[in-house]
Amino acid sequence: MDSLPDAIIQYILSHLSNARDVAACNCVSKRWRESLTYLRSLYFPRNSFDSRPGSYSSDTVVWKMLSATACLEELVVYSPFTSAGLASWLSLVHSSLKDLELRMDNVMDYQACLDSPSKLDCIAAAKKLKSLKLWGVLMANPPKWDVFENLLCLEIVGARLEDPALSAALGACPNLTNLVLLGCEGVRSVSIELPYLEHCKLDFYGSGNCSLSLTCPQIELLEVQGCSWIRVRETSCLRNLSIANNAGRVYMVDFGKLSALESLSMRGVQWCWDAISKMLEWSNEVKHLYMKVEFTGDLEALLPFPEVDFVEFFNSHPKLQKFDIHGAMFAALCQKNSLKNVEPGFVIPCLEEVVVQVRSPLNAEQKMNTLESLLKYGKNLKKMVIRILQMKSSHSSTDEFFDEICRLRFMNRKIVRIE
Repeated sequence: MDSLPDAIIQYILSHLSNARDVAACNCVSKRWRESLTYLRSLYFPRNSFDSRPGSYSSDTVVWKMLSATACLEELVVYSPFTSAGLASWLSLVHSSLKDLELRMDNVMDYQACLDSPSKLDCIAAAKKLKSLKLWGVLMANPPKWDVFENLLCLEIVGARLEDPALSAALGACPNLTNLVLLGCEGVRSVSIELPYLEHCKLDFYGSGNCSLSLTCPQIELLEVQGCSWIRVRETSCLRNLSIANNAGRVYMVDFGKLSALESLSMRGVQWCWDAISKMLEWSNEVKHLYMKVEFTGDLEALLPFPEVDFVEFFNSHPKLQKFDIHGAMFAALCQKNSLKNVEPGFVIPCLEEVVVQVRSPLNAEQKMNTLESLLKYGKNLKKMVIRILQMKSSHSSTDEFFDEICRLRFMNRKIVRIE
């Protein structure tokens, strides 16, 4: 290393990021210490100061390391810090900082939210950010942010949010293209209007009765968990859509025409049948369909799916290539009259892969007929996976049903697999 030019030393050391490594290199020589000025990224792990000797506070140590840099672009801090410490750091690096990731650790500390300025308020100093990621956030009051004109990516993970605070935070980021809210609780009603948003992942923790209104004409990917009422009107660019509600019910969905949709996932314990039928109707161009909804019913009663006509379903989804079918939807396709409308010349033109989950031997004959029909009419079918789960019945029909599935696998062993 001693024989290398300064420029090469600077280039090599500028790729360090872990604070412990940077501190160790800082002690090697004056030449190395001066080269660390050109660091682009600094990362402080959770345990950075667990065995720290000396009298300096962790805030001061971070400040000293940041003060030695000239063009820091990324700062990641998982170790504990104060709002005063954060304010002092950002006063040093705000002009060059593009990516900021902080473990806030105040999700249960309401008093910290009342501090002035709070940790959230201090972030306003980094006006040139392109990416902001926050972990463990309590956002009870609207953060005192100006507009982040350059911010393209906002991620908040593990947060307690109030509706007005979230609305104000999103309003300060008008040019977002990527929004991620994961494990967030306290939200009751969310309205998102972001003209450039392309990717959006929302996971609301709680009773599952949140409402969502999304107006984002450029949206391409949308994943929603924990909402009962969903309205997304501008969907001309939407290609991937996932809706789930593991704690509550999905009562209402309102989407524009899903002409560009390629992948649709519907999951949850209970959906109103009106919501399911509308989603299937709007997504007639879909290529990958994943359905794992156990029950329907508009109120408290958990009801099975109504009968779904096999031919009509596949004729309505002519581009379907992969079909993951679980629980109630498979049972709905296996009803007595589901196959009564099969006409000569009927084919499923594009289907290549089917994944079926079977949990009960009830209606075994109809289920076998449906599986055989998928093989018969799916002219391009390359793979069928049959997953047998929790089949607890001690009746002899269980063994007979399993034998029939094994026979089907043997007769079509190049395509069918049992898991």
